Amino acid sequence: MGEPGESRRGPLKSAVPSNVVSPVRRCSRTACGRPAVATLTYVYADSTAVLGPLATYAEPHCYDLCAEHSERLTAPRGWEVVRLAVDSGPARPSGDDLEALADAVREAARPQERAAGAGGGPETMSPGGPGRDGRPMEVARRGHLRVLRSPDS
Repeated sequence: MGEPGESRRGPLKSAVPSNVVSPVRRCSRTACGRPAVATLTYVYADSTAVLGPLATYAEPHCYDLCAEHSERLTAPRGWEVVRLAVDSGPARPSGDDLEALADAVREAARPQERAAGAGGGPETMSPGGPGRDGRPMEVARRGHLRVLRSPDS
């Protein structure tokens, strides 16, 4: 028989060689190898099929579809198909996205003492308990998250 753990048929071989595996998500339809451009999700409680842009992550109960299959999609009788706008090009960050990211980085880099006391406006929170005006006050801070003390306590 040979070595332990070796079958009579020989070593197991993969049906798909590992150097052919692609990081591109493919259409979920049988025998279709085209790249996916949309994600189909069923909402059983509402008898609705929702077809939208390709989801960020592959979910177990969603189906990725290529352009051809997403255009030809039909739903069972009595079901409604909701088609959300599908982006044709790759998503690019907008100026607002980049500005928000830069603001978040600046805020996270500020020392805690300056961040808690900066601004001086009515929304400024001082460490400790509630202020004289009855608004919640900042007790602790971690990055962009703040722990507030209720004015009642």
